[in-house]
Order: sequence, then C-alpha cells, then structure tokens
Amino acid sequence: MNANEVPAYDKSDNATGCCPRFHPEAWENLSLRFEEKLFARAKTVGLFHIPLNMGSVFTKSWAAIEKAGAVPTGFVVLSRDLSAWRAEHLFAIDREVPGLEMVRLTGDFVTKVFEGPFSHAPRWCEAMKKEVADKGRKLADLYFFYTTCPRCSKVYGKNYVVGVARVE
Repeated sequence: MNANEVPAYDKSDNATGCCPRFHPEAWENLSLRFEEKLFARAKTVGLFHIPLNMGSVFTKSWAAIEKAGAVPTGFVVLSRDLSAWRAEHLFAIDREVPGLEMVRLTGDFVTKVFEGPFSHAPRWCEAMKKEVADKGRKLADLYFFYTTCPRCSKVYGKNYVVGVARVE
C-alpha cells in the first residue's frame, strides 16, 4: 500500500443510509506508512473511558469536513484515550478544514481487526501490544478505528474495531 493510503470503503454497500458496511479482510494485518498524513482533531470528554459527548462532537466535526469537501476515498477516524476523562479523534481528510484543529501523522503503523463490544477494549489493547511485540517492534501509540456507529453495528450484526498501532 502506498504512503498515506488506507483501504477505501464501498459506499454503495450501505443498508442503513449512515455507515457503509465494513469489510474486515481489507484491514486485517496491514502495514501502513503515513507521511505527514493530514487529520482533523476533535476531543471528547468521558467518564472512566466512556465517552459522554461523542455523538455531538462527531456530528459537528463531520459537518465541517463535508462542508469543506475534505472527505478522502480512504476514510478513517483514529481514536485514543488521553486519560480516563478525555479522548482524541483524528479524522483523515484530504485538505484543511476551517474551524477544526489540523494535525499530521508520520510513521509506520500495523493493524489488527477485532469484533465485539466496547467493553473488550482492554483486551484489544493487550492483543495489540502482543501483536507489535511478535513483529519485533515497539509500540509508540495505539489508536482504534470504530468502523460503524452503534446503531449501524446493530443493523449489520457485527461491531468491528481496528487496532492501529504506530510502531518504532
């Protein structure tokens, strides 16, 4: 895969009118390379790692991204907890978005697909640490890509989450 590319969603496979159906095989065990990959950053507040305002933050961020026409073909949102009370969400975009904070990521990343409820996140963290160590690499940062919203995951019958680890 070329630098800054991620697998594209098939937007036509969308039974909900909201989130397209996620195809996990496209994301399993990838090696990604980002070189100054552009993201819009949003932050949410939480209570012991449970997000409290994610819906409103995502709605506002997504509206700004769409208004700017900044939606790339390979869309991903990388999320990580900064503490038990705060999380950041990085929306992959293809141009600057007025009113949103811009960040750029550079590095090598590996992926692993998980399926299950959010309560399994601690297990996924441990599995990602093991995956990185098994590859002889060191974990630098760990993000998760929640591939569908809760409503859509219920419709599709699966809640796929992709671990995305920046490695050294």
